[in-house]
Amino acid sequence: MQPFRLHTGVVVPIDRANVDTDAIIPKQFLKSIKRSGFGPNLFDEWRYLDHGEPGMDNAKRPENPDFVLNQPRYRGASILLARANFGCGSSREHAPWALADYGIRALVAPSYADIFFNNCFKNGVLPIVLGDSEVSRLFDATLAFPGFSLTVDLERQTVATRDGSMSFGFAVEPFRKKCLLEGLDDIGLTLLHADQIRAFEARRLAEQPWIA
Repeated sequence: MQPFRLHTGVVVPIDRANVDTDAIIPKQFLKSIKRSGFGPNLFDEWRYLDHGEPGMDNAKRPENPDFVLNQPRYRGASILLARANFGCGSSREHAPWALADYGIRALVAPSYADIFFNNCFKNGVLPIVLGDSEVSRLFDATLAFPGFSLTVDLERQTVATRDGSMSFGFAVEPFRKKCLLEGLDDIGLTLLHADQIRAFEARRLAEQPWIA
C-alpha cells in the first residue's frame, strides 16, 4: 500500500449528502477482485450519459458535462470534498478501490458510513472528518477558486490551503495513522511477523509431521 504522509492536491466537490457505495462504483462492476481498473467507472452513473458495463471502452462513452469529474477545473483532482454520511449503503470494498484507482488520496466530509470509513484506511485513502461549518467553508472556496487545492499533512493532522488562510486540525486513531504513514495494509501488517510465522510452521511440522 502506498504510504500517506504529506499530500497536496486539487479538490473536487461532491455536494451531496448520503452518497452511497453504489453511486461510487455501481454493482455491475463488482465482478473483479483485482483492486485495480475501477477508476474509469468511479461515479459511473453520474459521470456518463449511457449505462456502463464491464469491458466497455470508456473513452468512447458520452460524458455528462454537468458532473464535476468531467469539468476541466477538476480534472486530476486527488482530494474529494463531500457532505455527511459519505459511503453509506453496501459494504463493498470496491468503493475505496475505485476512489484510489482514480487518484483520490484523501476525503474530507463531516461523517462517513462506518464500514466504508474502515475500508478507506485499509486501502491507502485517508478519510478526514471536519465539522459542518469547516466543510461548508471549503465548499465555498472550492467553488469560488478554480484549481483550489489543499495540503493534507497526516503527521501533523492538518488540512490547509497553500497560503495558510485556512487550516483545520483533524483526529485520526494512532494505529490507523501509523499504518498509513508506513504504507501497511492487513497483508503488510501480517508480513511484519513473517519470521515468527515461519518459526511456528517449522515447529508445528516437527511436532506434527503427519500434517504434511
